[in-house]
Amino acid sequence: MPPDLYDVTDAELAVLQTLWEHGPSTIRQLADVLYPGGKAAQYGTVQKLLERLESKGYVRRDRSAMAHRFVAVVGRDALIGRRLREMAEKLCGGSLTPLLSHLLRAERLSPSERRELRAVMDEQAGGTA
Repeated sequence: MPPDLYDVTDAELAVLQTLWEHGPSTIRQLADVLYPGGKAAQYGTVQKLLERLESKGYVRRDRSAMAHRFVAVVGRDALIGRRLREMAEKLCGGSLTPLLSHLLRAERLSPSERRELRAVMDEQAGGTA
């Protein structure tokens, strides 16, 4: 993720999550997911959130059709990585170990989650050995 991207608010994050899950969407489609049964005010809210996300570089607008479609240009993994790195810097002097250790102790992992983590750790060990 480019370093010049700004952080996102919780409301902007909800829009990004919807785009990640549903793919390119119009304002109406996003408003229907985020505010089921919503009114014009919610449509306007989503429109404003998209404008802010676009100005921050998180979404891109496709103007080729009458109803503009929006697509997330920053992936979920990139945002997670950036936020975790910032949290490690603030709370742990830059080390991810205390942060990851706490997360692992706080929740019981499923067998598939443990396999996935082991695979990531094995991949890292292979890359540095």
